[in-house]
Amino acid sequence: MKETTAIGLMSGSSLDGLDIALVRFQEEDGKYHFQILQAETLPYPEYWTKQLSEAFHKQPEDLVQLDKDYGKCLGEQVLAFAKKHNATPDFVASHGHTIFHRPEEHYTLQIGDGQELAKACGFTVINDFRSEDVSKGGQGAPLVPIGDKLLFGDYEICINIGGIANLSYDEDGRRIAYDLCIANQALNYLANMNGLNYDRDGELARSGQMDITLLKQLNRHPFYGQFPPKSLGREFFEANQKELLKGLSVPDMLATFVEHIALQIALPISFLPKGKILCTGGGARNKYLIERLQARTKHEVVVPEKQIIDYKEALVFAFLGLLRMEGKTNVLASVTGAESDSCSGRIWRP
Repeated sequence: MKETTAIGLMSGSSLDGLDIALVRFQEEDGKYHFQILQAETLPYPEYWTKQLSEAFHKQPEDLVQLDKDYGKCLGEQVLAFAKKHNATPDFVASHGHTIFHRPEEHYTLQIGDGQELAKACGFTVINDFRSEDVSKGGQGAPLVPIGDKLLFGDYEICINIGGIANLSYDEDGRRIAYDLCIANQALNYLANMNGLNYDRDGELARSGQMDITLLKQLNRHPFYGQFPPKSLGREFFEANQKELLKGLSVPDMLATFVEHIALQIALPISFLPKGKILCTGGGARNKYLIERLQARTKHEVVVPEKQIIDYKEALVFAFLGLLRMEGKTNVLASVTGAESDSCSGRIWRP
């Protein structure tokens, strides 16, 4: 039985913090098994929340420096985490933090310089998992479906509700996956308007009244009528939905956006055979959102243990790194629309 230990890093668009997971993988008879040994979410200090939030508007030369600084910061966090848990991983796999995602322009940018990261932590690093796929005409997203297929195959459908909600399932032996809608990006933005970092358990949304006019406006966007593959970035929220979220109370806007998310998740899965849905990401902890989703679908919505909810993406990026080190496919063209599958990721030595 082959055994590998890796650290996976994930920084989501909702800026909740850096997810870091130490994972042991075992491969036997072509099947992968995993165990999350240690995992933490490291909240960003105010400086990095501001830098990452404003990076979307920075000049190119400032982004170059931010890329290096953020890579060093990630490396320092990895080194501290490894020392704390007496870990010596075989490698570190980092998603980075997405600043731009414009696959239609053949461009995507996740900062967190791999060489700086490797120098700061002293371990081999794999990053930049999206660029190769985008160069092949793909969306470069979503990347998690290969993990859904090989690590969570007991579930017919996988839903991740992070800054963006996405869907993953098998159809005729091919993995199908795509982004569904903006999720925690909007919910956290609205909670911030009420002085909160996020709406705990969805209680503020629960206290509001859903506004049918706003709901219709949100559901009317052309993105929802497009066929996959398709993906979303912060640009979508900045250019579209953010402008709509005005004129109502915060609880009413939250209630309406929760309903919008539940609808956009439930609609595509209504065409799929009945089965179990694995629901992960920060949105899986929003009890009101999960209630609204369950109310709108015939499928069984399964919210797993807290560690899987919170660290599935960090786990899967560690897995993407493992597949890259083994020279195996880790980005699926059936998901991204690229001309071919990829074994993607740049490798950096300390």
